Order: sequence, then structure tokens, then C-alpha cells
Amino acid sequence: MNIVVCVKQIPDPAAPQSFDAQHNLDRSGKLILDEADTYGVEMALQLVDTAGGGGVTVVSMGSANDVAGLRNALAMGAAKAVIVSDDALRGTDALGTAKVLAGVIKRDLPDLILCATESSDGYTGTTPVQLAELLGLPSITFAKSVSVEGSSVKVNRQTEAGYDEVTAPLPCVVTVTAGVVEPRYASFKGIMAAKSKPVEILSVADLGLGDETGPKGAREEITAVVAAESRQAGEKYVDEGDGAEKIVAFLESIKVL
Repeated sequence: MNIVVCVKQIPDPAAPQSFDAQHNLDRSGKLILDEADTYGVEMALQLVDTAGGGGVTVVSMGSANDVAGLRNALAMGAAKAVIVSDDALRGTDALGTAKVLAGVIKRDLPDLILCATESSDGYTGTTPVQLAELLGLPSITFAKSVSVEGSSVKVNRQTEAGYDEVTAPLPCVVTVTAGVVEPRYASFKGIMAAKSKPVEILSVADLGLGDETGPKGAREEITAVVAAESRQAGEKYVDEGDGAEKIVAFLESIKVL
């Protein structure tokens, strides 16, 4: 079984965050593998082990100047990594990101594609389903367990009331939650082996995407970033028997009543 896991290298959350001159998140410092993606990598490794053969490939988009995050996924056990790195990608939106990932994945369509439900630095949660649509594949979101039975994938999909049992034919795109598995720690042997595993670097031109990425593809421009206003302290009253009246008066003042 061959599985692709879409991963993202993000600025270290422990370091102060800042924006560049174009009002995008500054990614020039240390990059790490998004913790949310480690669950997908672990799930893929376990599925390959259960299948008795195959491999795990991690696919990413971003700067190739620092691939320590990808090396971490390789140290966990992934066989190879592919990253699309190009200055033309700066300012790409969620749909553009999905187009880039789809461009890589469709070169050699795997049996299964795993993603996190959302990245820890973007929180759009839209890229995986956009990816599935671009690839023409079914998608299942919020998986709390994943198993492969023959040519189908079976998922317990997390809901507010519990979970739904969902089955879809392979290939398929599945997003996994943080509780799907417990990610392994990379061993010393795995870390050493990761240094020799292949990391393929592609450009936008390699994928033939043209103007579908960057600000042109996003068709938007960030003109300013301002801090949210501090929350003001509310008014306090001591209930002297007239608390109910004060509540009613307040609700009337904001036109709730």
C-alpha cells in the first residue's frame, strides 16, 4: 500500500511570530513539522505495516531552505519527501495550495492520501477537501480511526454526538484528528537513516501551474494587519435586590428584549 501524507513546515510556535513586508507570516526562521501532521504520518506508517508492504511519501509546499520538519517525518519512518519550493508561491491561498499538492500527487496517484484536519498556522481547514475535489476523489474528514479493508477505507468519523462509520473506495482523501493514533518518537537509527532518504524539490514550473499560485492565483492582497482591540472590562453591579431589573434593562439596551 502506497500512502501520501500532506504535511506542512511551520514557524516554531515557541518563538515570537511576526509578519514580513507583504503582511504574510514570516517563515524565514526555524521551521518544524506541524504537530497536527505527525498523526497522519503515524497513521500511514501503521497502515503500511498492516498491509505488509508499500511506503509512505510526505508531500509539502514551502521553503526548501530548511527541511528539518520533513526530515523529522522521514525519521519517523516515511520513505521519501517531496516539497514544492518557489518564490512564486508566496501569498498563495488555500485553494492554490491544494492545486500545488494535487499537481504533485497526481503524478503517481497513491492508494490513500492523509491530511491533518487543518494546519496550526492557517486554520482554514479547507485545503484537504479542495485537494480531493481537484483529484476527483472521495473525501472523509475528522477521522478518529482508519482501517483499510480490501479496496475500501473504513473510518470512524468524529461528530458532536459521537462518531459515524463511513466507508469509501480507494483511492480516497482522509483527514485525521489528533486522537487517531499516538505518534512515535524518532529513534536514533531513524534520525540517521533520514539523512540519506530522498527529498525531491519541485518548482511551480515543474507542475505547470502558471499563475494559479501566489497573489495572482489568490486574487487578493493583504493591505494591512492590525492587532485586535483589547477586550474592555464589563460593568459590575452589586445585587441589592434589584438584580433582575438591571438584567432586563441591560437586555433592553442592546435590543435583545
